[in-house]
Amino acid sequence: MVSSTKPSRNVRLFCFYYFRSVRKIQLLFRYIRYLLASTNEHGIHSPFVFDLVTTVIYDERNFYGFKKINAIRERLLLDETPIPIRDLGAGSLSDNDSEKAVKDITQQAAKTKKQGELLFRLVNKFAPKTVLELGTSLGISGMYLASACKNARFITIEGNQQIAGIASQNFKEIELKNTEQLIGKFEDELPKAIKQFVTLDFVFFDGNHRKEPTLEYFRECMKHATNQSVFIFDDIHWSEEMEIAWHEIKNDERVTVTIDLFFMGIVFFRKEQNKQHFVIRY
Repeated sequence: MVSSTKPSRNVRLFCFYYFRSVRKIQLLFRYIRYLLASTNEHGIHSPFVFDLVTTVIYDERNFYGFKKINAIRERLLLDETPIPIRDLGAGSLSDNDSEKAVKDITQQAAKTKKQGELLFRLVNKFAPKTVLELGTSLGISGMYLASACKNARFITIEGNQQIAGIASQNFKEIELKNTEQLIGKFEDELPKAIKQFVTLDFVFFDGNHRKEPTLEYFRECMKHATNQSVFIFDDIHWSEEMEIAWHEIKNDERVTVTIDLFFMGIVFFRKEQNKQHFVIRY
């Protein structure tokens, strides 16, 4: 009898849980480092950032639309429908499973209520005419973004057809009429999306948690950014390579102000601002 060289299921499960535990420990250390470096509004000496932190980031008001979006989130957290998973980039979905239940995708990949509501407030604050999202997933973040800018053009890109289909249903459920979906690989669909915009006013990067793709998408979008553009990067501390990508983005000569909230980073290009980087406790 010839023995198989393929690792047994038990070995594979052990390796999966071991490395997942290591990632969690590493993430915890990065979070502790963030807390030690962070400050609140009392440590901010930029009027622009102080206003943003006090009136937007720390705002706890319940805006219109939150109730419906959060109700959809709660429903998705109970949905056991299996969805094939492939080519979704690194991050919460990088467990190499062939499929996941909708509830698990929601739990692992969707923005939390706190994060989603912040996205809404940011769009509401800056009132962009164009919003681009890289990584639709189940549409939760897209609902927050598009609800805050119903007079703007909103395009979102997703690589998984079935996941995009669920997002489309969610958009329809809250009667969003300004959403357009592109389905396919980012490297194919991003140029198509950009061609439809004169400028990129607001971009949410949430589709690939690796260094080189993140920087590639950033550079491509930068070609169409303006002085008033706002770029949001998800999971900037997810891994060492994402932290390197975030460091390179901050150091780009066109970037003037950045805000590190640990789970996401906010980037501004306002030439009237001195170059400053803020780590804000959130």
